[in-house]
Amino acid sequence: MKLYKLIFILVTLLSGSSCKEDNPSSNEFTVTAYDPVPVAKTNAMKLYMHYMAWFETPETNNGQWGWHWTMNNKNPDRIIDGKREIAAWYYPLIGPYASSDPAVLEYHLLLMKYAGVDGVLVDWYGTQQKNDLPGIAKNTDALFKAIEKTGLEFAIVYEDRFLDGNKTGMINQAKTDMLFLQSNYFNKSCYTKIDGKPLLLIFGPVTLQSRSDWEDIFGVLSTQPAFLTLQDHFHTASTSASGEYMWPDTRKPEDKYPKNDDFPVFIGAAYPGFRDFYKEGGNGENLSVRWDHDNGNLFKSLLDLGKNRNMKYLQLVTWNDFGEGTMIEPTSEFGYKFLTINQQFAGVNYGEKELKSIKRLYDLRKANEGKREKNKKLDQVFYYFVSLQYDKAEELMNTLE
Repeated sequence: MKLYKLIFILVTLLSGSSCKEDNPSSNEFTVTAYDPVPVAKTNAMKLYMHYMAWFETPETNNGQWGWHWTMNNKNPDRIIDGKREIAAWYYPLIGPYASSDPAVLEYHLLLMKYAGVDGVLVDWYGTQQKNDLPGIAKNTDALFKAIEKTGLEFAIVYEDRFLDGNKTGMINQAKTDMLFLQSNYFNKSCYTKIDGKPLLLIFGPVTLQSRSDWEDIFGVLSTQPAFLTLQDHFHTASTSASGEYMWPDTRKPEDKYPKNDDFPVFIGAAYPGFRDFYKEGGNGENLSVRWDHDNGNLFKSLLDLGKNRNMKYLQLVTWNDFGEGTMIEPTSEFGYKFLTINQQFAGVNYGEKELKSIKRLYDLRKANEGKREKNKKLDQVFYYFVSLQYDKAEELMNTLE
């Protein structure tokens, strides 16, 4: 009799455990995935956000903070006046983060979407397995997958400065990088196309500055990209290039726009300011470039300048280069100022209220890490946001606080 009771108890326990795993309760929340809906804009200009995917935390970087938070002498584990010590004059509203963190990517991209940004131009260093380049490649892939769900566009800004060795080796590595882009990004529907060609910017070129080099490199591709060099570098790849794009330097912005349609494609630039931290971070001297943020007035004037010059495309420089102080991402110092200026410029029907609501989603993600049911509801909040069902997103978040 005792043996029978023992077997009965064991069977009951095992079957009960199995039922909980294989037959979820009928009360379990079910997520409805909505397709992303484009944000309506009264300004037809395409606005692209330049993005850095190079940030790491100890959780993503073998117990060490990434260099872009520390440079050579800062320690984010040290707390000063309630903030981590980072290599920057300005502090992200959510604190230092990892570029691969799904909650961070969700927060960043939803803010951009509700600010009227059309797409993201991400700094990419290729497929080489050295320094922190594998991490940047991994983070870029995570960013791209998040963008697909959010309904924004995406394009690559190639950095050739880390190509090294003899010219043949550098060209072969560049070919490998281009084939990777063709196989993984160029053919996606959310990848930005200009005249049917995938948009590809380069921060230079720096190491390969011969027209024949780029003709050779792009010869491996089935479709020639719309290739834009950094301003004043068109001559280094003119037979392969479609035009140029602007970047902050010491010159007056109004003097940097081309005249008489010099290029088939030209992307202007608007930036909130420029104040680098390199000397203070123990990384050499400060750059000669310096633009005061002027409480948002510089950013507004540069947006208006791009409009006055009839730009079809404008690059917003940058989302999160904290090391150079060009961040449009919300900070402790500026709040949502640069995003609300962009909302007004783009002509979207949203304001700071919606941006703060997206921050609320991020805070709830962090407060409920590891809580499966609550995160399923937060997944639903995300789908409400991307499908522009803002009121439903708010209502559902109210039930979680």
